Amino acid sequence: MEKFFKLKERGSTVSKEIVGGITTFLAMAYILAVNPGILSATGMSFGSVFTATAISSAIATLVMAFVANLPVALAPGMGLNAFFTYTVVLQMGCSWQFALTAVLIEGLIFILLSVFGVREAIVKSIPESLKKAVSVGIGLFIALIGLANAGIASSSTGTIIGFVNFNLKNATALVAIIGLVVTIVLYVIKVPGSILLGIIITTIIGIPFGVTVIPENFKPFSIPAAPYLFKFEFTNIFTVKFLVVLITFLFTDMFDTLGTLMGVAEQSNLKDEKGNIKNCKEALLADSVGTVVGACLGTSTVTSFVESSSGVAAGAKTGLASLTTAILFLISLFFSGLFGLIPSAATAPALIFVGYLMMKSVTSIKFDDPTEGIPAFVTIMTMPFAYSISKGIMFGVIAYVICKVAGKKLKDIPVVTWILALVFVADIIFEAVK
Repeated sequence: MEKFFKLKERGSTVSKEIVGGITTFLAMAYILAVNPGILSATGMSFGSVFTATAISSAIATLVMAFVANLPVALAPGMGLNAFFTYTVVLQMGCSWQFALTAVLIEGLIFILLSVFGVREAIVKSIPESLKKAVSVGIGLFIALIGLANAGIASSSTGTIIGFVNFNLKNATALVAIIGLVVTIVLYVIKVPGSILLGIIITTIIGIPFGVTVIPENFKPFSIPAAPYLFKFEFTNIFTVKFLVVLITFLFTDMFDTLGTLMGVAEQSNLKDEKGNIKNCKEALLADSVGTVVGACLGTSTVTSFVESSSGVAAGAKTGLASLTTAILFLISLFFSGLFGLIPSAATAPALIFVGYLMMKSVTSIKFDDPTEGIPAFVTIMTMPFAYSISKGIMFGVIAYVICKVAGKKLKDIPVVTWILALVFVADIIFEAVK
């Protein structure tokens, strides 16, 4: 195991990887409840989608573990599942089988692009300053997710966004703040597995506050429902409507995934001597396979999860952490009630704290050079405020080209970056008129 996952080479241990894998799973386990909840609005069975979510997440994460050897977990992505349900099915009036078909074809296209190295070439074309900015932007983005999940950050304060009062009326927010303090103290005094311990302790603290709720007829064990299998609708794949849906899935998933991989690689220093992500091609292939498997089982697009950064923060550096996470996804099929006890207030402190850990890259960005600093700032700013990793990359690349052209530094712009910028501008126009 140590030789296969190259633990010594990457400065890790079995215990660190297992703790990291558990931490990642706990940070993203909410998807097991949220994804079926969203997709069930289309008429799909909650139980079947739950099973599809767990199995597709496990398979994709196993591919990531054994093929790419990276500590990145995958699951049906938030945002993509909302687009699947609320836009494609409920707004556009399409069937969920139509939406699943779009997800399937998206995955097949991504497999081809990954095999021929197209997606890897896109990653390599993104300037180094933007790669560092992506890491920082994701840190702020994931911290905002944690703040929102815990009910700490809210628009109910009378401003665009603000902090609620920390009292018993806002018990979830109060427990999350206590959990954040616990996590910080554990980390500062260098307790091994501080982030995972923080989640467990916060879950226990939440019991007297009524935040961690144990049902009267609590049953940790359950028999999983059968997933949907190959429920596709190919009759409308040559329509304009299908093309619009497919392009939206393709674009959002591609750059959400690229952003996550760049952020995790920057945080864990999993880069080669040229500064590129180790095993990038294999990681992108895992993402593509996960999407195809998910569509065949009956769930929306499977993508790399930004919450993987919490596992990296706990010490994960190899695919052994991903193997651990995948095993937990399979176990969750039978213990959905047990995992359901962990409240958002317990995982929120981990996500908020990861924001701090991912800020470290900001010190190496050349802000004294406006042609480097301004695009980096745009990237960092956009991710949390637009609530989108892909939009952060999009506007960052466009800003990079504008700044380099204005600064008469055309030689600094790689050909692929020019192409990306043009594609992004075309996408903005496409979104405006579609």
